[in-house]
Amino acid sequence: MTLLNPCSRILLVLLLLAPGPVMPGETVRVGEFSSGLLDQWRERGFVGRTVYQLVEMDGRMVVHADSHASASGLYRPVSVDLERTPVLNWSWRVDALIRGNDERSRAGDDYPARVYVVFSGGARFWRTRAINYVWSSRQPAGSEWPNAFTANARMIAVASGVEGLGEWQHPRRNVLEDYRRLFGGNPPGVDAVAIMTDSDNTGQGAEAWYGDIWFSASPAPASSAAE
Repeated sequence: MTLLNPCSRILLVLLLLAPGPVMPGETVRVGEFSSGLLDQWRERGFVGRTVYQLVEMDGRMVVHADSHASASGLYRPVSVDLERTPVLNWSWRVDALIRGNDERSRAGDDYPARVYVVFSGGARFWRTRAINYVWSSRQPAGSEWPNAFTANARMIAVASGVEGLGEWQHPRRNVLEDYRRLFGGNPPGVDAVAIMTDSDNTGQGAEAWYGDIWFSASPAPASSAAE
């Protein structure tokens, strides 16, 4: 029996879940952590358990992730019309990197912080795809590469190395443009968004904090109400 790695398994799990109803508009709120809301997110464990919990930090509620040689994620099934709201906005903070890992290899496929966007393959589940926006310990910011376990997931280093460690970062990505560049054509539809802090392959520890997550028609300022 072939065992699927965490990235492959989370794609299959998310495919089996019906997306939660979201009304189309200029802003699609996915993670409203600052309002203390976490009940719409579900947990999926793979190796051990990364602990996710709401905590207060810098005057607001965020999700704290703590991994010890573990790999599990939080995900929210959600439908997003990328033609209307293509820009993914979020915030995250990392205080320390994973040491000495080659993230392009299976043995080094760990990240202190990552945000997934999952796209349905419909009945052809093997075509379910994902973009992983990661805080890379070694790859340069802006670099892109296939996931070490599956070609259906692509990695983008949104942040890299020690730059910005210990500070809140506020990335923004045009997911529609990223998908077209990475996979070609238009995405079949967003099915879910996930966050994950994992360190199972290296056996190390990893810690991160995640702020609000939302899609917008254009990049929104960090002071936006969605934050």
